[in-house]
Amino acid sequence: MPLKKIIFVLTFNVSLFLLLIVGIQNSTQFRKLNLIFSQTVQLPIAFIIGVTFISGSLTGSILTNTFMKSKE
Repeated sequence: MPLKKIIFVLTFNVSLFLLLIVGIQNSTQFRKLNLIFSQTVQLPIAFIIGVTFISGSLTGSILTNTFMKSKE
């Protein structure tokens, strides 16, 4: 059962990422991200927000799956 959840979560998030890539084709607003030691290249704002949402979804799914295993 956990393998089925992991496959579903990965498929869902990959499809969200593909929709994100298609959706930002005409984006005109770009920003640089300030990291701890450097900056990134100019990225569309929609891409930054979308990748943040997708990474949060993956992290939440992994944490939920990990805590479910530890309770059993």
